[in-house]
Amino acid sequence: MKIRTLIVDDEPLARQRIRTLLQQTPDVEIVGEAADGMEALVALAALRPDLLFLDVQMPELDGFGVLAELDAEHAPAVVFVTAFDQYALRAFEVHALDYLLKPFEDARFHEALERVREHLADDDPALRERLARLLEELRTREPRYAERVVIRRGAQYVFQPVEEIDWVEADGNYVRLHVGAKTHLLRKTMAQMEAMLDPACFVRLHRSSIISLRRIRAIEPLFSGEYTVLLSDGTTLPTSRSYRSVVQALLSGAG
Repeated sequence: MKIRTLIVDDEPLARQRIRTLLQQTPDVEIVGEAADGMEALVALAALRPDLLFLDVQMPELDGFGVLAELDAEHAPAVVFVTAFDQYALRAFEVHALDYLLKPFEDARFHEALERVREHLADDDPALRERLARLLEELRTREPRYAERVVIRRGAQYVFQPVEEIDWVEADGNYVRLHVGAKTHLLRKTMAQMEAMLDPACFVRLHRSSIISLRRIRAIEPLFSGEYTVLLSDGTTLPTSRSYRSVVQALLSGAG
C-alpha cells in the first residue's frame, strides 16, 4: 500500500522540490498540494492523507495553526519543512515526527521518509498520544492572542475576526460564537477560548459565557450578590458569584 502524501508550502519551488523527490519513491503517492494554510485544511479534510509535508511559515494561517485545527485521531504523520531553525526546534518540542531544514539534501529527505515508513508500519501508539498532546498544547498555548478564529462551514473554512464577536457561549463540548445575528459552533472548550482571547477585550463573567467588553452597555446588580449584564444588542446575560470580583473590578474601573 502506498503512502498517500499531501505537500503544503507557500513557495512553488519548495513544493516542486519535494514533489520531485517523492516521484522518485515507488511507495509514495502524491494526493495533493496546497499553497497556504486554508487550502491545507480543505485538502486534509477531503483527502485524509497518511503523510503531511508541512511548511511552518505561511501567510494567513501557518503550519502550527493548521495543526491546531486537526483531530489527533485522524491526523496524518507530519514532517515540518522550515527555513528557520527556531521553528525546527519548536517542532521537536511539540513532537513532530521529523523536520526538514531548508535547503535540505536528498539524503536528509530520504532519512525523514524512512522515519515515516517506520512509524506507519508500527502504528506507534506513543507517537499518536504525543500528537494528541501537541494539538492540545497548540490550542491552549498560542504565542499571542488570536485576531481571528477558523470556522468550518461544510467543505469551507472561514476566518472570523475576533473583534466582531459579541459573546461566547458554552455548548456541551463546543462553544457557540455570537456575532451579530449569526452564531457559529466551534470545536473548542471555554478554557481554550478564554486563553485565545485578549483579556483587555474579553471578560469571563460566568462559567458558560465570555463577553466582549466593547459590547457591554450596562451592568445591573441583583439582591443575591450576582449581576445581569446588558449587551449593546439587547442581550441580557447573568453573571455568577464566582466571578463577582471580576464584575466589581469592571465597575470600579480597574478592569
